[in-house]
Amino acid sequence: MKQRIPVSIMLTALLAAVLLVGCAAKTTPVDPMSTTAGINLRIAMRDLWVDHTTWTRLYIVSAVAGLPDAGEAGARLMKNQEDIGNAIKPYYGDDAGNKLTALLKNHISAAGAVVTAAKVGDQKKLVPAQARWTANADSIADFLSSANPNWARQGLADMLHEHLRVTTEEAVARIKKDWAGDVKAYDAIHMQAMMMADALSSGIIKQFPDKFK
Repeated sequence: MKQRIPVSIMLTALLAAVLLVGCAAKTTPVDPMSTTAGINLRIAMRDLWVDHTTWTRLYIVSAVAGLPDAGEAGARLMKNQEDIGNAIKPYYGDDAGNKLTALLKNHISAAGAVVTAAKVGDQKKLVPAQARWTANADSIADFLSSANPNWARQGLADMLHEHLRVTTEEAVARIKKDWAGDVKAYDAIHMQAMMMADALSSGIIKQFPDKFK
């Protein structure tokens, strides 16, 4: 005959198991990337960079075609740079946010000069405009990497240079009326911008994990 285990012993063992599970749950660190706050930041940053790529595209389309709404599209694109700068203010302060906005507005201004020169094939203006655009990307990488050790300077520069490259491909395809190439370039820009957005939000979460519990 099998020996029955007393109920009191079974209850004691069950209680011990529950306590152990509870202790393990309390000591297991929560990944700030997966918390509601972390996910919300990642979504918000992606939304900002979707706006960036969308309004850049609309500006390129209007500017290349000589449409009267190019100025309005450009103004809305500039507003997006303010939005991106404002997004980092809760973590780095107003001065840093304003600095990033200024750098990003220079990025858009240089991009506009590149599109204008490329449209008419003016190499004398195109070359310095591209140099200014690239130098601005390096300045953005310098600024961001100095604010957050999780944003490696070279990694940022590489991403920003890639952003310039695919944006240039989009503008050139539009100018040449290469509609298939234009669509392909925009798809590449969108995917690349999502990578940048995720890199920025991940860096913030890693630097300030207590804000994302």
